[in-house]
Amino acid sequence: MPSYLSPGVYVEEVESGSRPIEGVGTSVAAFVGFAQKGPFDEPTLITNWSQYVSTFGDFVDGTYLATSVYGFFSNGGGVCYVVRIGDGSSASGDGETGELAPGAEVQVGPYAVKPRPGVAGEISVEVTAAEGDDPPSDTFQLIVRRDGQVAETYPSVTTKRSKENVATRVNAKSELIEVREPGRGAAPARPEPQTVTLAPAAPADPAAGGAGALAPEVYVGDADSRTGLGGLEAVEDITMVAVPDLMSAYQRGLLDLESVIAVQQGVISHCELMGDRVAILDPPPGLSAQQARSWRTDRANFDSKYATLYYPWISVADPASGRPGLVPPSGHIAGVWARNDDTRGVHKAPANEVVRGAVALQTQLTKGEHDLLNPIGVNCIRAFPGRGIRVWGARTLASDPAWRYLNVRRLFNYLEESILAGTQWVVFEPNDDALWARVRRTVSAFLVNEWRKGSLFGLTPDEAFYVKCDRETNPPESIDAGQVVCEIGVAPVKPAEFVVFRLAQLTGGSGGIDE
Repeated sequence: MPSYLSPGVYVEEVESGSRPIEGVGTSVAAFVGFAQKGPFDEPTLITNWSQYVSTFGDFVDGTYLATSVYGFFSNGGGVCYVVRIGDGSSASGDGETGELAPGAEVQVGPYAVKPRPGVAGEISVEVTAAEGDDPPSDTFQLIVRRDGQVAETYPSVTTKRSKENVATRVNAKSELIEVREPGRGAAPARPEPQTVTLAPAAPADPAAGGAGALAPEVYVGDADSRTGLGGLEAVEDITMVAVPDLMSAYQRGLLDLESVIAVQQGVISHCELMGDRVAILDPPPGLSAQQARSWRTDRANFDSKYATLYYPWISVADPASGRPGLVPPSGHIAGVWARNDDTRGVHKAPANEVVRGAVALQTQLTKGEHDLLNPIGVNCIRAFPGRGIRVWGARTLASDPAWRYLNVRRLFNYLEESILAGTQWVVFEPNDDALWARVRRTVSAFLVNEWRKGSLFGLTPDEAFYVKCDRETNPPESIDAGQVVCEIGVAPVKPAEFVVFRLAQLTGGSGGIDE
C-alpha cells in the first residue's frame, strides 16, 4: 500500500483485471528413429533441415528418420524434436562395438551391398577376376552364395556407367542382394578380390516374424533417464509423435510384428498419458487394402482418441540419389498437419491436402477399398488425376463417435493447453466471487476469439460455448479444499466428410424453382 505523506499528484500503475489467454502452438512434432550420428536418446530441438544434417547426419539407406524429417519440413513443418535410438549395429554407435544388424549394408570396395527384404539364410558375396585373357581393368566377376552354394553369378561386370554396370545388372536381376553405387562422379575403382558375408534381411511377409534383435523398451525408454519416448515427457510443447523407423526395424529383422504393435501401443500410451499430443502410426509395408483392413482389425486393434493411422506408404524421390523409394507416410503427414494449422487453423481437418514430395503410392486405392478402410479409422492417401496425391481421411482410432474426427481431438488439446497456460495467475488468489468473475471474463474472451476464427459451431457465442464459474460450481466444501472449479462447454466444428447433392428432374411446366 503506497504512503501519501505530502500534498501532490500521484500516478500509480494498477492491474486492469484482464488477463488475456494466448493460444499455444499446435505444430511441434517429435520423431524417434535411427540416425547417422548425433546424441542418443536425448530429445534435440530441430528447426530446419540443415540443422538436422549438421546434428544427425544425412540420409541413411534402409532407415526412415531422415526421410521423414525432410518430408516434415518440405510439407510445411517448422519445429520438431528428434530422439535418436541405437539399432544394435556398429554404425549406430559412432564407432562403438556392436553386432551387424540384419539387413545392414556391407561395403564391397566402393559399393554398398545388402540382402533384399525377405531373403533368408547366410548370404555371401565374392569378388573375383573376370574370366578370359587380359580383361579390361574395370571389369570383374561377382558371385553370390546362399548357405555356401553358388546362387547367382555375374561375369564381366564393370564399374563404368553402362548396361554392364555391376549395380545396374545386379539390381535388375538379383533375387538375393541389392547394390548401391557411390555418389555421382567418375567411375569408381574396381573392388579388390574379396568375400564378405551379409546378415540376413527381414521377412517380406508382414504376417511373419522378424529376428527380434531390438527390444521394444529401446523405443519406449524411461522418463527418469530421459530416454526414448519417456524423454519426450519433459517437452511440453510437442503435439504430434511419429516413429517412422519402427518399420525400418521390422524390415531389417530387428523387431517382429508383435513387437512393432507393442511399440505402437507404447506410443499411444505416451500420448494418452500426456493428454496434449496425438500419435501418427504407420502400417507395415506392402499391405494390400484387404491386408491393411485385417491388420487394423485383427492385430493392431487399437482404440484411442489420441492416435491416427495412415495408409498406404508413399514413394518419394531420394534427394541423395534422385531415385524414388517407398517410405512410411507419418513424417510427411506431420508436415501436412503443421501446414494446415498455419494456413487454416487447428479446427480444420488436415485432409484434402496435397502431400508434397510424394510421386506415387505403394497401393492405388479404389473407392470400394476406401469404403472398407475409412469406417475403421484408417486414413487413406489417394492419387486423383489432375489434383495430385492427397490426404483423404481425418479420423482417429477411437470407437467413441464424439472423438471420431481428428480435428476435434486436436482442437480440444489446443483449447485445454491454452486455458491451462493462460490461467496460471489464478493460483493462490483469494477464492471469492471477484476471482470467479475474472476467470469467466478471461476464458470467455478467449473462446469468443476462437469462435470468430471459425473454430466453434454456432451463429452466436452463446450457441458456441458456455463458461460457468460461480457459487454453484464452487460450494463451501470446494472453497475449503482450496479448489476453483470452472465448467466450460464448447461446440466444435466437424468436417464435411460426406457431401451429398440431391438432384431431381423437373417436369415441363412445373413453374421452375420456388424462391
